[in-house]
Amino acid sequence: MPVIQPLKGSTDAPATYKQPSRKGKKAWRKNVDVTEIEKGLEELNEEIIKGGVLAERPSDELFVIDTVGDVALPKKFPKHTSKPLKADEIIAARSAVPTPPSRKRPGDKTTDGILPEKRPRREYVTHKELNRLRRVADGLHETTVEVADASYDPWGTVAEPKTQALIEDKRNEKKKAPKSFSKKPVSLLASGKTPKAVPKPTGGYSYNPAFNDYEARYTEESNKAIEAERKRQQEEEAERLKKEAAARSAAEAEAAEARAELSEWEEDSEWEGFQSGGEELKVSAKRPERKTKAQRNRIQRRKEEERRKRHEAKTKVRKAQLEEIKRIAKEVSERELERKLAVANIEDSESSADDNDEALRRRQLGRLKLPEKDLELVLPDELQDSLRLLKPEGNLLKDRYRSLLIRGRIEARKRIPFKKQAKTKLTEKWTYKDFSI
Repeated sequence: MPVIQPLKGSTDAPATYKQPSRKGKKAWRKNVDVTEIEKGLEELNEEIIKGGVLAERPSDELFVIDTVGDVALPKKFPKHTSKPLKADEIIAARSAVPTPPSRKRPGDKTTDGILPEKRPRREYVTHKELNRLRRVADGLHETTVEVADASYDPWGTVAEPKTQALIEDKRNEKKKAPKSFSKKPVSLLASGKTPKAVPKPTGGYSYNPAFNDYEARYTEESNKAIEAERKRQQEEEAERLKKEAAARSAAEAEAAEARAELSEWEEDSEWEGFQSGGEELKVSAKRPERKTKAQRNRIQRRKEEERRKRHEAKTKVRKAQLEEIKRIAKEVSERELERKLAVANIEDSESSADDNDEALRRRQLGRLKLPEKDLELVLPDELQDSLRLLKPEGNLLKDRYRSLLIRGRIEARKRIPFKKQAKTKLTEKWTYKDFSI
C-alpha cells in the first residue's frame, strides 16, 4: 500500500476553531481546521511503516495466548509459589490408627433377633407314608394305568392340525388416483406447446422501456382495442338490422291479415260451380285426335334427349362427389401428418412457449370461458423514470390462476361467494280459525 504524504510547503492551515457565524469569508472551505485529519494521516503512515494498519491485521499477529506461564515468577517469589495448598495437605495427611475393616465379624453370642426356622427331621418314615406303601404292596393303587396298544406311528410324519380357513377381506381400501392423473395436461395454446409457468416479459413491460419496444407494444395493444371496438359495432349493427327485419316482418304479417279479413267480407256468397237456376254445366272437352308419325317421332326424340340430359347430370354430380371425396381424404391425411409431425417436434424439443403472443385454441376446457388478461400498459404521459414513483400494475394472483388455466392444470371455475341454502317457506297456522259456538 503506498504511503500517503501531505502536500509540500506550509501545512499549517488557518485555525478556525469557533465559527459564531457561517456568513463571510471566515466560513469558507479554505479556513476550515484540518489539524485533526492531518494528525490521523500521520498516525496511519506510522502504522504502515511499522508493518501495517493495526485495524486491518489479524488477531493472530497481534495477540498470543500464554499456556506455560512466566518461568521467572517462582524465582522472584519462592515463598508464594512453593507453598502447597491447604486442601492438598489435608488429603495427604495419614493417621496412625488403622482404619476399621470393611468385613463384618459377628460375635459368638451376638444374634440378629430372628429365631431360626425348625427343620423337619427326615430320618424316619411317617405313618402316612407307611400306610401308602402297605396299600401299594397289597395291589391297591390310588391311580391305575390302563395298558393299550399304540394307535399311531412314532416314527411317521406328524400330521398338521387342520385350521379353519379365515375369511379374507379382499377389498382394496387404498385410495386410487383418477385416470386423468397419469395423462399429460392439455395446453390451451393453438400450437399445442406447453407454456411456461411464469412467462418471461418482453422489453415493452419494463418500467423504463426502450422506445422501439414500447412503441411496438403500444401499437399492438391499440390495434387490439380498435379491432374489439369494430367487432362490437358490427354486432350492434347486426342486432339493429335483426330487430328492424323482425319489426318489418311483423308489420307485413299484420297488413296481410287485415287484407285477408277485408277480402272475406267483399267476396260474394255464391259458391263456385253452383247456379241458382239448376242449369247443368256444359262440357266442352275436345276429343283427342290421332297423332301422326312425325309427331310421335318428335315426342320420342324429345324424351330421349331428356333422358340423356338426366343421365349426364347424374354422371356429372357423381364425378363431382368423387372429386370432393378425394380432396377431403387428401386434406385429412395431410392434417394427420401435420399433427403427427407437430407432436413429434413437441416431444423431441420439449420446449415451452410463452403465452404473450401465442393464439389460444377455439375449443377450451370446461363450460366457462378463459378470463381475459389484464391490460398492463402505461400511457406515454404516465411513464416514470424512478421506481419510487412507479405505480403497481396487474395482479400476481390473477396471473398465476390464468397460467394454470392455459397450461391445462385446472378448468375455469365460477366463484361461489356463499353456500346455497335450502329454501324455507314461512306459513301461519290456521288453528285460530277453528272455533265452535
